[in-house]
Amino acid sequence: MTERGQQDTVQQKDMLSIGPSAMRWDKDRLIIDIEERDIRLGIPWRRRVKGRIILHPEMLNAKSFKLDPAGRHHWHTIAPRARIEVHMEQPDLSWTGSGYLDGNHGSEPLEDGFKSWHWSRAHCGSDVAVMYEGVRRDGSHFASALRFDPSGTPEEVELPLVAPLPPTLWAMKRQTRADRGHASVIRTWEDSPFYARSALSMRLFGQPVTAVQESISLDRLKNPIIQNMLPYKMPRDAGRTSKAIYIPLPVILRPS
Repeated sequence: MTERGQQDTVQQKDMLSIGPSAMRWDKDRLIIDIEERDIRLGIPWRRRVKGRIILHPEMLNAKSFKLDPAGRHHWHTIAPRARIEVHMEQPDLSWTGSGYLDGNHGSEPLEDGFKSWHWSRAHCGSDVAVMYEGVRRDGSHFASALRFDPSGTPEEVELPLVAPLPPTLWAMKRQTRADRGHASVIRTWEDSPFYARSALSMRLFGQPVTAVQESISLDRLKNPIIQNMLPYKMPRDAGRTSKAIYIPLPVILRPS
C-alpha cells in the first residue's frame, strides 16, 4: 500500500519483506504479515492496517510459462487452488475461504512488454481453469487456457469464445472467455483508471462457475497523468530513492 524503494526490500530463498510487511514459507504454508497504513480508509489521515494471511496450497504447480518470444516475461501459477485464513487486527476482521497464488517475473517491467492484459480463474469441479490473454508492446497477441487437475498439473485446452464485459466506471475495457461467449459481472471489487478486478458468473467447459477476473491497461499505467495520480492511491515512502511502478500482481515465492 506504500511505494517503497530498493533499500526497503529484502529477498531470501523463502522470504520477502517490503518495509514492515513480509511473506515467508513455513513448511508447506505461506504466511503473509501485513503492517501498513491505507490512505483510502482514513482520508485525510492514514488508518493502520495490520494482520496475517495464511495460505495453505491444496495443489502446487512447478511449471511456469513464457509470455513473449524473447523470454523477458514469465508467469507462474504456483498454487492454482488453496485454502486461506485471514486474521486482521486492524480492522478487526477474520474469515476463511478459497485462495490462489501466482506471480510474474522477468527482466523488464510489465509495462515495457505489454499494452494490456486480461486474466480469469474458476473452479471447475475438482479442476481449476485459468485463462489469460493480452497484447504485447509490439502489437502481437497472446492467449492461453489452462486446466489444472487435482495434482496441480496443467493442461493447455482449447480457448473458449471471447466474452465481452461492460467497461468499468473508469471506462476500462475488460473481457474474459466463456462457453457461448457470454459472462455477466456479479461485482467489481477494484476499479481504478488502469486496473479492475471483478467476480463473474458464466458457464465454462460445460459447468456453471463463479470466476475471478482481472484486466489491466499498461498503456494507461504509463500515462503521465496516471503516474501523477498514483501517490494519492499508493503513497510514496519519504526515504524512497529508487523508482517503483505499482503493478497489482503478486510476487513469486516457491516452497522449499
